[in-house]
This record gives sequence, C-alpha cells and structure tokens, in this order.
Amino acid sequence: MDCLFCKIISGEIPSKKVYEDDSVYAFYDIAPMAPVHVLIVPKQHIASVNEVTAENSAVISHIYEVAAKLAKELGIADDGYRVVTNCGANAGQTVFHLHFHLLGGTKLKTEMC
Repeated sequence: MDCLFCKIISGEIPSKKVYEDDSVYAFYDIAPMAPVHVLIVPKQHIASVNEVTAENSAVISHIYEVAAKLAKELGIADDGYRVVTNCGANAGQTVFHLHFHLLGGTKLKTEMC
C-alpha cells in the first residue's frame, strides 16, 4: 500500500510521535495550523469517514478518548481545543487514511464551525 500515514505508522517514514497504542498512532503535524497540532490516526487503514462500519467504528470513540488525554497532557484542555476530520477532496482531505486533527493553544477561527 502506498499510504503516507501507513508508512508513518510502520516507521518507514519518521514522525514526531506523541502517543501510540495497539489501535492508534498520534504525531505532530509537519505543517501546523495552531501551536498544538497533532494528528491521531487509526493503525488500521480506513480511507475516510465513508468507510467507517459497525465492524471498525470502535476505533473512532477510542480516538476521541486519546484526543481528550492528549489535550490534557499538552495543556490545551482547559482553554479549549478542536478535533477535526475531513472527508473527501472537497472537504480538504489530502491523505486518504482517516485522521483527526487535534488543534489548540490559541483562539481558533470559527468561520466553518
């Protein structure tokens, strides 16, 4: 598979890891949009929200648990943070491996939320 995030998860491409367990991997975004910008990805290749099923959906709730844990550890939980995922090219998805952006550390713009 020629997936950027699969290669990062496997260690083939280096990343600045923040968190890892059996089902998810989290690392700092290389082009941050906020002072704290972490990507949280399932280790299982799921291309987008469109591929979430009853069989693989448990990882989504786990990702939100990890997001809350990381927000506390990174010092952004009290002031607020955003968790975002894009689905499809028109929404801005550029890597077709489901991923969630954890953003915080500043007042975030609210135009689209």
